Amino acid sequence: MPAAPPKPRVEITRLPGEQGEVISLLGRLTVARAAGLESDLALAMAGDTGPVTLDLARVERMDTVGAWIIHKTLRDNPGTSLVNASEQAARLLEEVSSADRMCAIRPALAPFWQRELAKLGFYLIQFGQTVLAGLAFIGGTIAGGWRAVRSRRGFRWNAVLVQVEQTGVNALGIIGLMSFLIGIVLAQQGAVQLRQFGADVYVINLVGRATFRELGILLTAIMVAGRSASAFAAQIGSMKLAEEVDAMRTIGLDPVQVLVLPRVIALIIVMPLLAFYASVLSVVGGGLYCWLALDIPPAAFVERLREVVPMSDFLIGQSKAPVFGAIIAIIGCFQGFQVSGNAESVGLRTTLAVVQAIFLVIVLDAMFAVFYSALGFI
Repeated sequence: MPAAPPKPRVEITRLPGEQGEVISLLGRLTVARAAGLESDLALAMAGDTGPVTLDLARVERMDTVGAWIIHKTLRDNPGTSLVNASEQAARLLEEVSSADRMCAIRPALAPFWQRELAKLGFYLIQFGQTVLAGLAFIGGTIAGGWRAVRSRRGFRWNAVLVQVEQTGVNALGIIGLMSFLIGIVLAQQGAVQLRQFGADVYVINLVGRATFRELGILLTAIMVAGRSASAFAAQIGSMKLAEEVDAMRTIGLDPVQVLVLPRVIALIIVMPLLAFYASVLSVVGGGLYCWLALDIPPAAFVERLREVVPMSDFLIGQSKAPVFGAIIAIIGCFQGFQVSGNAESVGLRTTLAVVQAIFLVIVLDAMFAVFYSALGFI
């Protein structure tokens, strides 16, 4: 086997008088010998107060690591000079010296209040941009619907029926189970409180009016937002990443008419039906609890329900359903069209679609409540 290159050595020659010392470096100044070279140089430089000269005449080879050690020694020991450096060594030392700059590993942080104000400003700007983009998307959807009405082909009813099945029929199981259990919980909690006043029979009022007016449509909208808004955002986002949306535009198809309108129309149709279905099952759950726990027979429960629940409660609940359906569909499709970059964006936009849809559903429900109360429908 070939012999290993000699370890770099340091020789110290003391000059007469106050002329200092000459430190001669020998061998190869490479990364393989860096540890020995650095420790030998540190020992040679320790304790010297006079001028020191580094002599590179007997250096066989030098790489970037060796040049860095020499440069660091010159930098940290003012008054140290360098002699007999070869052309290659001088070039390496010049490159290392030009690259030696101070850098902040962790930049100084601004005061806490400035950072929080900057975050608030960023969120406000982002919120404003999202609102403007959302309004533009709603306008584009309305314009696309108008173009579909005026065109010969009209709406894509086959696509609408597919979305009705996916968003409505396939959701009957989970929405029915949720509503049935919510009705039982509502009746049980109402009975616990009303029993203290001997007013158990008013549990029927609570279950009937709360379900048909508020809880039936609100819980259904939240469930549909979790299922459908996320599905719309993921489907359209995946198509956008695969450049299928651009391909539609290339062949002359309007993505709004193909992807957005069928989903919006489907949810506008499905939401009133799902809300009525959820309200009925919630009342069934409450009636079952009243029968088993409060000894109120089903016939008496139904008769009392017809007396205390006005038709206005049912109509108010149903009037919210198409609006909630349109909002959920538009938000899901809007977030899907915002996907860009990579697959991580799909997950982010899907999460935003669910959060924004549920938030807007609750806000709109509160606005409906205030509006109908102002009209006298209490």
